[in-house]
Amino acid sequence: MVIIMDKPNILFYFSDQQRWDTIGCYGQPLPTTPNLDKLAGKGVVFEEAYTPQPVCGPCRAIFQTGLYPTQTGCFKNGISLPDDVKTVADYMYDAGYDCAYIGKWHLASDDAESTKPEADYATSAIPPEKRGGYKGFWRASDILEFTSHGYDGYVYDENMNKCEFNGYRVDKITDYALEYLENCDGKQPFFMTISHIEPHHQNDRKHYEGPDGSKEVFKDFVLPGDLEALGGNAREEYPDYLGCCKSLDDNLGRVVEKLKQKGLYENTIIVYSSDHGSHFQTRNKDSHLNGGDDYKRSCHSSALHVPLIISGPGFRGGRRIGELVSTISLPKTFLAMAGIHVKDAMAGENMQEVLEGSAQGKENAVFAQISESRVGRCIRTQDYLFSVYAPDKNGFEYADSDLYAPDFLYDLKKDPYELYNVVNDEAYKEIKEDMKKLLIREMKKAGEREPVIQ
Repeated sequence: MVIIMDKPNILFYFSDQQRWDTIGCYGQPLPTTPNLDKLAGKGVVFEEAYTPQPVCGPCRAIFQTGLYPTQTGCFKNGISLPDDVKTVADYMYDAGYDCAYIGKWHLASDDAESTKPEADYATSAIPPEKRGGYKGFWRASDILEFTSHGYDGYVYDENMNKCEFNGYRVDKITDYALEYLENCDGKQPFFMTISHIEPHHQNDRKHYEGPDGSKEVFKDFVLPGDLEALGGNAREEYPDYLGCCKSLDDNLGRVVEKLKQKGLYENTIIVYSSDHGSHFQTRNKDSHLNGGDDYKRSCHSSALHVPLIISGPGFRGGRRIGELVSTISLPKTFLAMAGIHVKDAMAGENMQEVLEGSAQGKENAVFAQISESRVGRCIRTQDYLFSVYAPDKNGFEYADSDLYAPDFLYDLKKDPYELYNVVNDEAYKEIKEDMKKLLIREMKKAGEREPVIQ
């Protein structure tokens, strides 16, 4: 049985801290992602997709609003989503969709350093007004790594009841998604987000927690070039990291199978991505963050380059897109899939138009805001990566700056693993000036003041 509706179902399946190169269709040599590779073969692979903010909370604010963190105020972790911003869920309900959210939220709590009154929902139920407009099926925790480990834990449902689970976390979070799908009758289109925390390291244990046996299953790993050159803790942690990624793929397969059983698969668009990557403690070594064990918060590809695979109505044909895209475009794209066109109310492009080559005014470049480790900004083109930082600003206290200094410049054709910073090399003086102009232009498009870059 195939259920046909006027509007497609939209399923956003995203991971936390997953590098693009963990996936077979992006070059991973080990068999980590057969289900995702199958979807990629039928859908569209965006080869050069980058996050606009490599920190969990700020990126999640982007996914809900289509706005930059400096526009919503959610520039670092520990700042809740504004109550008055119109979210993807709000738009979807207006268009007749049912919405469901499962997994990690990270947008309800305000810490003591926030400009808002302190509110802590890290391990307690998130009240309805802090759920970003989601009114229905809800199986979530604000900070999932605080309410669970790789095995066992709890989330809360839409009625603020605790839902305890025993077993591997990816399996159990997916069980909640299957519960929702089991009750779908196809009479109303749905927008469902499955927000896994894997392969993010478990904070209190300082370890990636793959399923039991991951170290043996993935013992023949091959480190990506940047990790091989720079070290960090990848040699110890990479097998468990890949184990997490394999579990994400196994569970994606379960979701696809359930969609097929319910007759919903042919009318469902599946979007797979991640909030940011992981540099395995190879960058920001001078950072004060967590004793210097940072995994993200960097302009480097290891932190910014993420998978983006879309498969379903409008995204078929086994195509691969080499143009640079930012995942800030995902909210606008979700809404366009549902027949909602918000134009300049959200940043980025409709990915369908990128696919068709009809996106107006798009540069083949991506822009990102960096916080916490520094107040930073970066711009990437096909050939160069340029980053700046505010020398007198703490990244936990300030969202932006009027003054920046050059931080990094990489020649990506000569140095694809970003090992040699040429920001002070006289041979790149003109390139640096051109990248500065492009960066300032993108900052202004993001609603920022025009800064001075020294």
